[in-house]
Amino acid sequence: MLTDLPNVLTLLRIASIPILVALVAVQAPWADAMACVIYVAACITDYLDGMLARRWKQNSDLGRMMDPIADKLLVGALLLTLAGYSKLTLGSLFAAIIIMLREILVSGLREYMATQRATLPSTRLAKWKTGIQMVAIGMLLAGDSTAALIDMPWLPVGRLGGALLWFSVIPTVVSGWGYLLAGVTRMTQAAKSARLASKAAP
Repeated sequence: MLTDLPNVLTLLRIASIPILVALVAVQAPWADAMACVIYVAACITDYLDGMLARRWKQNSDLGRMMDPIADKLLVGALLLTLAGYSKLTLGSLFAAIIIMLREILVSGLREYMATQRATLPSTRLAKWKTGIQMVAIGMLLAGDSTAALIDMPWLPVGRLGGALLWFSVIPTVVSGWGYLLAGVTRMTQAAKSARLASKAAP
């Protein structure tokens, strides 16, 4: 399974994380531009690995496990790095906190659902959330320095990225609330089934 191209793409996305963090730490226009390019490539692999797995019928347990983990590692690491180097404009540090809390919540809910032999499938709104976050993080990585590097100093790339990250909070919270309701509903059903089973027991 490790040699299947979809899984290789997922692992490459994880491998890009330390490179991206190092480039942000350089704090130079060329490094910001390169970080943005590598991040865009990583986002493309996120689309390709799922598409190729379905087309080539290479779906695997490893791929299903690693794909969401790779996404969360990438987003989490970059948000923390951007925060550490004060690149989260327009107070979007608080948007990043909301995003991280939601991801932790959903991960916990998925783990619980797995114990109940149930799933928490991704919704269309959650996919929109991911797409908006990807664009926002790419713009924050590029920043105003990249705009100046390509002779577009008038374009406030950093502030646009911060505004877009705030905008992504809407589908982040709404989809997270939907997942929470699904988890609570499952917990209620499990508790009810346990009570009925205990009453039926001799």
